[in-house]
Amino acid sequence: MPAFFFSMNPAATIRRLVLAAATVTMALAAPVAPRLLLLDGAVVGPDLIVVGERGTILRSTDQGHTWLSASSPAAATLTGVSFAGGSPRGWAVGHDALILTTGDGGLTWQKQWQGGNLQDSFLDVVAVDAQHVFAIGAYGLFAATADGGTTWVHRKIIDEDYHLNRLTRGPGGTLFIAGEHGTLLRSNDGGATWRHIDAPYDGSFYGILPLESRTIVAYGLRGRIFRSEDEGETWTAIPNDQRLLIATALRLGDGRIIFAGQSRGWLVSGDGGKSVAPWSSPSTAAVAELLELPDRSLLALGEAGVVALPRP
Repeated sequence: MPAFFFSMNPAATIRRLVLAAATVTMALAAPVAPRLLLLDGAVVGPDLIVVGERGTILRSTDQGHTWLSASSPAAATLTGVSFAGGSPRGWAVGHDALILTTGDGGLTWQKQWQGGNLQDSFLDVVAVDAQHVFAIGAYGLFAATADGGTTWVHRKIIDEDYHLNRLTRGPGGTLFIAGEHGTLLRSNDGGATWRHIDAPYDGSFYGILPLESRTIVAYGLRGRIFRSEDEGETWTAIPNDQRLLIATALRLGDGRIIFAGQSRGWLVSGDGGKSVAPWSSPSTAAVAELLELPDRSLLALGEAGVVALPRP
């Protein structure tokens, strides 16, 4: 999940959260309590992998009840993790222009690529399959591989140096990018080319949630939520009185959608994003990512580490 979602000055905010987070000493394969800043996670078969500050990679084999620290070569904050569907091949990205990879389902990790400018920060990654992976980040950072990471191509896909916050993939294979200053992008050819989507709002977007067919929901600053049934050709604004920063959205297996971000701000939709209503979640900490596990339990990742949630 993108790290830059807690304020209008995202880089400064993430630094404050890293400094404020609890200090945790982790030994390889030792049980740990994940009470530190966590920014993204992935379900890998029966296991769960989460990543966060100071190169943290945690693994759970029991639906998030207990955790082990994975072998990681990183010291920089990790912001995104993705696995190729049905494969133990995975990638994690983060600050210091860093890309890590694993071939054993997240047990061990190796540095695969690092950009020459260590001020660059990756914010999200999507593994389309075991060969094709895309990573995006701050100031227009974009990298792609078509050979499982043997080579990475670093290129510009927008003219401006705007942050690219989140990368998602629709059920039909369409790729979407959400970023700051109204940046919305779409690729219908597997990431080879990217088309600007006319945004309904010129503020920052923190994600596009693909639903069925060509329906998508975009969300971002000040509680802004927009829905499109034609992949962004036209948009409908979704009424919402909560002016919170929405950092993430998750479609549950039963079709409901949860939106979360800033502390104390939760929304739920039971009609495919056509309307939203407040949800009184017990979690009051800022949230970076939401996960639904195979047993249908829900977890929130963020400044409180891992928090178990009831179903709305």
